[in-house]
Amino acid sequence: MISRYIFHIDVNSAFLSWEACHRLSLDKNAPDIRNIPAVVGGDINNRHGVVVAKSAPAKALGITTGEPIVHALKKCPTLLLCRTDFSIYRKYSDAFIAILRQYTNVVEQFSIDEAWCDVTELVNSREEAISLANTIKNRIRNELNFTVNIGISSNKVLSKMASDFTKPDRIHTLFPDEIEKKMWNLPVRDLFFVGKQTESKLKNIGITTIGELAHSDPKLIGRLLKKHGALLYEYANGIDPSPVKSEKEKPKGYGNSTTVPFDVTDMDTAALIIKELSESVSRRLKKDSAKAMCISVTIRDTDFCDTSKQRTLSASTDAFDEIYDTAISLLSELWDKITPLRLLGVATSHIIYDEPLQYSIFDYSEQDFIKQEKLSKALDSIKTKYGENAVTRGSNFKKADKQ
Repeated sequence: MISRYIFHIDVNSAFLSWEACHRLSLDKNAPDIRNIPAVVGGDINNRHGVVVAKSAPAKALGITTGEPIVHALKKCPTLLLCRTDFSIYRKYSDAFIAILRQYTNVVEQFSIDEAWCDVTELVNSREEAISLANTIKNRIRNELNFTVNIGISSNKVLSKMASDFTKPDRIHTLFPDEIEKKMWNLPVRDLFFVGKQTESKLKNIGITTIGELAHSDPKLIGRLLKKHGALLYEYANGIDPSPVKSEKEKPKGYGNSTTVPFDVTDMDTAALIIKELSESVSRRLKKDSAKAMCISVTIRDTDFCDTSKQRTLSASTDAFDEIYDTAISLLSELWDKITPLRLLGVATSHIIYDEPLQYSIFDYSEQDFIKQEKLSKALDSIKTKYGENAVTRGSNFKKADKQ
């Protein structure tokens, strides 16, 4: 008897797919970059940076996610380069989540391109679950013009594992009675939350598959990997009682994080991500007439180790500039600039609602604050009405060379 029906929905090649959708929305006759050698990422003008996402034709030429743009261009000199634009991706992400919420309010967004849904109240059998998943998958493809994989199970970790099976545009089940056949023969690295270092430690004691981890001594795994080991042992055995969390109460904090499909190894790339996250957090605060007294930054490395740092402000704020500047400062203190990152997050806490604007007398004059507040509200109003790219901050442009 299945107690819960959980979907994990994962967008296929999200950044590249969304870039393709955006270009086609501007010009229906434009080439679909999913069907030609193309990548997202890097500096288009200087041809620096790394590949964030790649098309299937680019993959066929040996181009890999995370490799330098200059290397990719050697493999394919005619490769189309597309600049990373998180404002576009957020728009498509929001549209994707909006469709999920038309079926259930129990939606937990895990990253910009994936989410869990608890559909237990909507279906009564595996067959009904598969039918509903097909409906959702096809709606996303037909209405938004990109594809997703949907994993179905009785818990979050197994549905997540299932969505990573054969791609694209597929539905897979991984219920407890299917674990032995579908999951235990997979490499241990494929298990959710197993990174390179963890994989190496497990291989050192002879564990190379998920099944071997599932049948190992849990005490041994606990001594080897501490609390992380106990969690991985449960995951290997398909155990995950955690609920799908949906936001219903008034938020005690506002935050956004994003998991990127490549290793972030330089501050410029990290700062771009922090900028987009900070702008999103700022707009959400303003939308709810909320201000925050505390700002924090979280990073996750390639071995799924999370670290965070926070700072309490002298006055509550909803301003992008203050959130961004504080977040960048925290990131500089938190990150060694050597360890590759896969997730970055910006969050606020100690929220105050409907509070009169507070200023620090040591920073600016009152008139300066009033002007800044009016300007900030005007910019947000324009972006809300006309889109993210209607107004771009001057810091995004290099000064034109004098003629």
